[in-house]
Amino acid sequence: MEPTQQQAQPQAQPQAPTQLVRLLRGLTAELDLFGAEFAARNGLHPTDLRALIHLVDAARTGTVVTPGRLGGALGLNSAGTTGLVDRLERLGLIRRERDEEDRRRIRLLVEERAVELGEVFFGALVADLTAAMGAFGEAELAVARRFLVAMTGVVAAARAG
Repeated sequence: MEPTQQQAQPQAQPQAPTQLVRLLRGLTAELDLFGAEFAARNGLHPTDLRALIHLVDAARTGTVVTPGRLGGALGLNSAGTTGLVDRLERLGLIRRERDEEDRRRIRLLVEERAVELGEVFFGALVADLTAAMGAFGEAELAVARRFLVAMTGVVAAARAG
């Protein structure tokens, strides 16, 4: 006798939170290795790359970054921040500029050369990531965004102590 209704598929079991943590750790490790390759190819230290990412993201949102704010974001002391900024400036990746609103304050700005280096190296990865996102609906991507924002907040809070 053939059933008249399609049998229901078994419901997928929710993934254990620890598996999600391992997946996040795996993604982070892959991205770190990819970034380390960029840094090595361009004579940069991994901290240099983190600084450039911070500065590029700040530029996208119109946020002013001073050496002190950059050092704070990266967990560097004053001497370490000065060395980092000097190194990136020497490489032609950033420049110091006096703030127009407060001439005593120095702003850090990303040079076009740094943006171009990043686009050449990371462009294919960004395109592949964007293409992979095409397999997900807008509602799924919205959940993924909320999840990643929440996880980033948790890690940032843990790092802050």
